[in-house]
Amino acid sequence: MSQQSTQQATWQPTEVTHRLVPSPTGRIHLVEQGTGPLVLLVHGFPESWYSWRHQLPVLAAAGYRAVAIDVRGYGRSSKPGGTDAYRMLDLVADNAAVVHALGEQSAVIVGHDWGAAIAANSALIRPDVFRAVGLLSIPYAPRGGPRPSELFQQMGGEEEFYVSYFQEPGRAEAEIEPDVRGWLAGFYAALSADTMPAPGAPAPHFVSRGGTLRERFPAGRLPAWLSESDLDVYAGEFERTGLSGPLNRYRNMDRDWEDLAAFDGAPITQPSLFIGGSQDASTTWLADAIKAYPVTLPGLTASHILDGCGHWIQQEQPTEVNRLLTDWLAALPV
Repeated sequence: MSQQSTQQATWQPTEVTHRLVPSPTGRIHLVEQGTGPLVLLVHGFPESWYSWRHQLPVLAAAGYRAVAIDVRGYGRSSKPGGTDAYRMLDLVADNAAVVHALGEQSAVIVGHDWGAAIAANSALIRPDVFRAVGLLSIPYAPRGGPRPSELFQQMGGEEEFYVSYFQEPGRAEAEIEPDVRGWLAGFYAALSADTMPAPGAPAPHFVSRGGTLRERFPAGRLPAWLSESDLDVYAGEFERTGLSGPLNRYRNMDRDWEDLAAFDGAPITQPSLFIGGSQDASTTWLADAIKAYPVTLPGLTASHILDGCGHWIQQEQPTEVNRLLTDWLAALPV
């Protein structure tokens, strides 16, 4: 366990290199810093490469080539129009294409939120490319069980689970896009340790029938990790691109369940790392997945739950996450 740290690395955007590299759907935008073994950083929803701004300089200083991508549908990466163009197999192919476009044969992959699921499946499906995997916030749970849409419908009960709410194209977009900045501020605050709703308050992961997610977001205060200028960066990207590409990731979960049938119950055998937050609902909901790590992640070398940390783990506690990442990377076999 680790005590919460609010210290943040100094962010110097002039020290990074922006690049567009070819991918199966067009191009992937990435930001890189440093030289050495490649570490590929994959963000979640609703984020961007910028979510790794505190990790890039630290990993570079530790002797790594740190590369943070905009996932397909985000930022300056290509945004195919079809909903089914955002299935997991496509995102894994994008990651492998980035590694090869950078002139590398292999990489360590680290992901947060949806990026953790993408990273896990990249390691599972392409062990020839991804030699180790780090997972932040979302534990690895092998493919299996009922169809995801059925599971999420059951989780909602009398209300609607947010993943179900995201399924209908255009529905969540209609809530978010008229005020992207305000919505993002509320969403980030709802899942941050210092601003999330108090225990017993209506959970922000659920929607009342006929309601919106935003109705349950805290208002009036940004979490400590998020400055007004940080929020401007995120809002500017989504105001420009819209939210359909990012939301389409949720709309492919049943397709993924079908596509990955050959990997039902499959473990990830490469060296792995997990870091979760004690105040993150994902850690509670997926507690059984964490308990199953001896079977599902037999190569796990370290697992940490950070005290007083919410969902945005590498931004809420960057100093501690950086320490854990660099220690883990240093111990990996060359």
